[in-house]
Amino acid sequence: MEPRSDRLALTETYWQNGFVHGVPALSPAQAAEHRRLLEEAEERFGSLHYRDKVHTALRSPYELATMPAVLDVVEALIGPDILLYNSTFIIKEPGTETKVNWHQDLTYWGLADADAQVSMWLALAPATAESGAMMMLPGSHVNGAVEHQTGSDDGNLLLLGQQIVDLDTSTSSLCALEPGEASFHHGWTIHSSQPNTSNDRRIGLNVQYLAAHNAMALDVPASAMVVRGTDTHRNFAVDEPPPLTLDDDTVIRWREGDEQMKANFTQDG
Repeated sequence: MEPRSDRLALTETYWQNGFVHGVPALSPAQAAEHRRLLEEAEERFGSLHYRDKVHTALRSPYELATMPAVLDVVEALIGPDILLYNSTFIIKEPGTETKVNWHQDLTYWGLADADAQVSMWLALAPATAESGAMMMLPGSHVNGAVEHQTGSDDGNLLLLGQQIVDLDTSTSSLCALEPGEASFHHGWTIHSSQPNTSNDRRIGLNVQYLAAHNAMALDVPASAMVVRGTDTHRNFAVDEPPPLTLDDDTVIRWREGDEQMKANFTQDG
């Protein structure tokens, strides 16, 4: 665990800016090994880009999302009782025009407590200005929801094509990451990313964590997994960790979880 002074500084920066980045999580060699495991899984399942609940089927993302060093950071931000809600690989292929327009995550998650969640983005390949690293608007989390439009058709990767228009981005901050580094951001923090103009894939594992008291604001089915502390609230159905050897039943449950997450994202609220 990091020294207490470092943890306090990280927490203060997070709540001031709505994000922190450059947090060490893995060595470059470990990041390269997890990238290899991802690309091996892609050979079996095809693209894993934006496939939700991937930690319920594949050991690598489960192990990354539950690393003690990562959970130490999450605990400092949202408390000791932690649920792993979702994980998905976000991959931009080299030389493609796809991007992510300015948006806030919480506009389409349907969670009851905005401050009782945090997202991690863990780099398995370089996230640079050229490869389309995330950009954040410091302090944009403090004002809550901003109006979004949906249906953008300019290469926006978001499921509903959502975006914030007429936005002053002059203070935006580039969250560049080396393989093995992570960023953490609040669900109201306005962020985006540009196309990957580099010659390598930009690969990140995106993970959402909830404090155990959080709940869905909408009447929709949702599931999560206790990864630290306890859950006395039982507001979510229980996700199981992936087996050591992947079987057909696990793949079926994973696909059902992926479909349910995407259905929830299309709900109003």
